[in-house]
Amino acid sequence: MPCLNEAETIGVCVSKAKRFLDESGIDGEVLIADNGSEDGSQVLATDLGARVINVPQRGYGAALIAGIHGAKTDYIAMGDADDSYDFLSLDPFVAALDDGADLVMGNRFKGGIEPGAMPFLHRYLGNPVLSFIGRLFFQSPIGDFHCGLRAFRRESIKSLNLRAPGMEFASEMVVKATVADLDIREVPTKLHQDGRSRKPHLNTWSDGWRHLKFLLTFSPKWLFLYPGMTLFSIGLAAMITLALHIQDDALVFFGLHFGVSTMALSGGLIVVGFQLVYFWLVTRHLAAVRSLIPPSQLVTRIRSAVTLERQLLSGVLLIAVGLGVIITATLLWQSKQYGAEGSQYFTFIIPAITAILTGVQILFGAFLIFMIDE
Repeated sequence: MPCLNEAETIGVCVSKAKRFLDESGIDGEVLIADNGSEDGSQVLATDLGARVINVPQRGYGAALIAGIHGAKTDYIAMGDADDSYDFLSLDPFVAALDDGADLVMGNRFKGGIEPGAMPFLHRYLGNPVLSFIGRLFFQSPIGDFHCGLRAFRRESIKSLNLRAPGMEFASEMVVKATVADLDIREVPTKLHQDGRSRKPHLNTWSDGWRHLKFLLTFSPKWLFLYPGMTLFSIGLAAMITLALHIQDDALVFFGLHFGVSTMALSGGLIVVGFQLVYFWLVTRHLAAVRSLIPPSQLVTRIRSAVTLERQLLSGVLLIAVGLGVIITATLLWQSKQYGAEGSQYFTFIIPAITAILTGVQILFGAFLIFMIDE
């Protein structure tokens, strides 16, 4: 149990956990990962037979990570020390672990939530939305990403190299377990109103943002690749369509006129979209190099095919083509004495500049990936 000034409830939590161990005939212990309590929580827990370890680094995740590494048993059950979870109801968790599960998650939405046990925004917005994003991004089977009551095999979870020090630790465990293809299961869990008279440590907006930020940064595909491909495809389609109507003053579509300004916008979409796709490649490769997530076969194939030399050559060719188009368009326009009848040649400069900017991105991006490999 992570603990920070839980004197009001730590006693009943430890007593229930001890009673569960005794009644179930399980050889275990109650471990309190104390985060610097100043209300005597440590003494209360020790007097009731719990083992207390001091965790200097503040944070929900920091306390739990220390507790996981400090535990001595093969199975670990974790839960909050605020009496919101019933430690006498851990039998389904143990049964699932005995059946081969690596991680067993509680699901409060299936087990029931007492009136007042979960704030309105958490129950109907925060938890459902963040859990949905987690399932969408990572194809996770978990319906309640943030349930604080869960059990797992110690070595399986230690192998995930969990690092998040704050509340986002709850998401990190589920995401990394899913990516590592661990056996994850859910059991219904009832959430009770906690027994404290003060406000909980959880902050609705800041901790919600921490969870969302983790989900986004741990999924370069959704953060960079999909938005980048969308922008690039829209920009390229618009650029080609407008180029085919270069002789017209403007392309009329549903009564709207699309001309040079639209072509400039499409060029911007191409550049930004390409940059986002390149960000995906770099971040996905960096995450694999740092062992944050398993290597991607797709990225590995791309990296094997797109060498530094090939990227440099591609970048130089794009820049050369772009400069060639600009010079040619300028000379053609000059032949018309820079008159209005020759201004159509100037339109070619927009695709040319787009090619140059893309080439520059490739040149510098190639060296960035090379530096990561080194």
